[in-house]
Amino acid sequence: MKIMVCLKQVPHQDARLDINADGTWIQEDNIKFEINSYDTYALEEALRTKDAGEADVFVVSIGPDRVGQALRTALGMGADRAIHVNDDEANGSDSLGLAKILAAVAKQENPDLIFMGLMSDDDNSAAVAPMLAQLLDIPHTTAAVKVERSNGTVTCDREIEGGAHEVVELTAPCLIAVQTGLNQVRYASLKGIMAAKKKPFDVKSVADLGLSGQVGTGAAKVKIDRIAPPLKGDTAEILSGSTAEVVAGLVSKIKELGLL
Repeated sequence: MKIMVCLKQVPHQDARLDINADGTWIQEDNIKFEINSYDTYALEEALRTKDAGEADVFVVSIGPDRVGQALRTALGMGADRAIHVNDDEANGSDSLGLAKILAAVAKQENPDLIFMGLMSDDDNSAAVAPMLAQLLDIPHTTAAVKVERSNGTVTCDREIEGGAHEVVELTAPCLIAVQTGLNQVRYASLKGIMAAKKKPFDVKSVADLGLSGQVGTGAAKVKIDRIAPPLKGDTAEILSGSTAEVVAGLVSKIKELGLL
């Protein structure tokens, strides 16, 4: 069995976040980064399958040179090899663009299972996993809190609205986006870190994946116009009236603050 794990590198949870000069994202210089917390649970679940003697695990990530650190951490934890899509042409990709890149890698590798986090800690869109599954035309589930495998079938217990759960059964190949708390994530051991230096580490460009002109800022359907810290204040204004009146009042306030 071959398992693909999608990882994203995000700002460290303790990093001080400042907005960049053009107001479209955070200032990324001189802050620490780490593997997205949701993705660490996805990696752990894949490694547990490998530990049972059932799988070859490879990790994939998209981003600049610093992303290599996250991939090497994953190799130190036990992944067998890494693929780094490192290309300026991928910069500014929206969720669909990222899904296209991951789908291109998956089509080259033909994994039996794809594990990834439910969402990323930085933008919380939770959109890449369903898009990736759709592009690959494979079954998928999200918010998995328990995963069991048997004879090519994967059974997942997943969280749904209202605190309820549902159980779904998927046939491989399939994609599973996991919730935090799915398992107990291991640390990279010193032995694992040393072994990681000798493991295959493949760097690919957008052209290598046949996606030139199809991803990145120019192809993005969703773009960030501006971000801003939450407004601080000592009071809150409560809008009253009918639903239509409250909605109209809210829109008016948003326009007054220059947020729309």
